[in-house]
Amino acid sequence: MKILFVSAEVSPFAKVGGLADVAGSLPKALKALGHDVRIAMPAYKMVLDDSRWTIDLLKDGLKVEMNPVWTKPLTLFQTMTDGVPVIMFSTDQWFNEADRSEKIYGVGGDPYLFFSCAVLEALKALDWTPDVIHCNDWHTGLIPVLMRERDAARWKNTAAIYSIHNLAYQGEFGFQILDQLGLPHRLFNTHQLETYGGVNFLKAGCVFSDYVNTVSPKYAEEIQTPAFGCRLEGLMRHLDATDQLTGILNGIDLEEFNAADDPYLKHHYALDDLSGKAQCRADLLEEVGLTPIDDTPVFGVVSRISSQKGMDLMIDAADELLSLGQLVILGAGDSNLASGFKWLSTNYPNRVGFHEGFDLGLAPRIYAGADMFLMPSAFEPCGLGQLIAMRYGTVPVVRSTGGLANTVFDEENGFVFYEKSA
Repeated sequence: MKILFVSAEVSPFAKVGGLADVAGSLPKALKALGHDVRIAMPAYKMVLDDSRWTIDLLKDGLKVEMNPVWTKPLTLFQTMTDGVPVIMFSTDQWFNEADRSEKIYGVGGDPYLFFSCAVLEALKALDWTPDVIHCNDWHTGLIPVLMRERDAARWKNTAAIYSIHNLAYQGEFGFQILDQLGLPHRLFNTHQLETYGGVNFLKAGCVFSDYVNTVSPKYAEEIQTPAFGCRLEGLMRHLDATDQLTGILNGIDLEEFNAADDPYLKHHYALDDLSGKAQCRADLLEEVGLTPIDDTPVFGVVSRISSQKGMDLMIDAADELLSLGQLVILGAGDSNLASGFKWLSTNYPNRVGFHEGFDLGLAPRIYAGADMFLMPSAFEPCGLGQLIAMRYGTVPVVRSTGGLANTVFDEENGFVFYEKSA
């Protein structure tokens, strides 16, 4: 099949969360199965300026008609990742300010209106019609709408697949979105685009796609309940009842995540020779400025700093946790929670090492150097951290929710707790 995978973040070029990892590795896996796969993503300044990538001009001088009176210029660039073409979309505004991963998500919906229109316009210009357009998260939710409402004849033989990586982020904007895209007002109803008085991008993707999936079987069940449905549990139950919803467990790229040859590690190890792991532990503690404590575990965290990830539980449990071992944390997000980790690093000398931000090199060194990996999530659509940790021989400690419940089994390959409390 010919498959276009559309995502706002793609590893290794731009990464905020697990979506980027999937967008980088799933197309590679599909290509290995013999499919013609291409990836579409925005052309962020940080990517175009990065000397590590060989990026070629693919097409220039294109025009994207947002509506009959609003046209935007479009330039297409292309690079490759593991043999998969990556098409990058650039215009005269948006995406140009993203000089690091933390800034790739723009304010408002306009960048993603453009991206959605531009993806379909680019396919026409490149004369390439995929059998499947695989859309991911709310940023791409209007692509299926445009396929069916703007140019249905052209896309009649192309299926739209929509993946929910996190239902909590839905992309909700005002009614004017319809006029900005020249879409008929009849779509503004509770069965299609309207949700609580606004246009909901994620709902749009779910309603207009041929099939919807999320990233673990457990999360597909959970989002049909009020506790996890984020006000869309009724729609999720309807999709399930009509056989349009399923949960497919995420995976990881075993070549990228490999302690035997990870370029970010000073020492390497494998299942038949684990001696390098102790050296990685010593390297990690030295890097974050902690002195090793014999017979005491090092707890590792690589995460978005948010209550969704259970970071508040970790702070509340700090006294007892730090009496047991040392804690090394890498992440960015909620400033109040980050302040809590900074306070811990100051008040628990030689017990806490906190690095605020994203660091592609430090992350694998934490996975390799820690003894246990903490992931006490309030909810977790799938989670990749626990999978990566196991790949590096580091024991995950998780709360039983979503994909964590599908991958970590108490006292078999990790430790599991159930109550959402410190």
